[in-house]
Amino acid sequence: MRQLAVEELGPLCAGQAAQVTLLDVREPWEVATAALTVAGVPTVRIPMHEIPQRLGELDPARLIVCLCHHGVRSLQVVAFLSRRGFANVYNLAGGIDAWSLRVAPQVPRY
Repeated sequence: MRQLAVEELGPLCAGQAAQVTLLDVREPWEVATAALTVAGVPTVRIPMHEIPQRLGELDPARLIVCLCHHGVRSLQVVAFLSRRGFANVYNLAGGIDAWSLRVAPQVPRY
């Protein structure tokens, strides 16, 4: 499975924002606490347990960067998507917590 360091997300999106989707698999209360947004990049918010029934909301032709709190749930979702034919899926290593610590300290940690 492909891992993407939080420091790599901005440059990746800057080069191909039109082809990237952020997939946030956290629960709604987590997203309300600390959101990760990248200008020009759409974010799809589907809690991990809803991914199988909402798979049709994701475009397998896009580059998908999956994130959660620490990168564990999103890694499982990346594996699930890969088994279903999504070829260009990355896990955001360390999740929103690493993003807050190393890229955007204004994003609250929880």
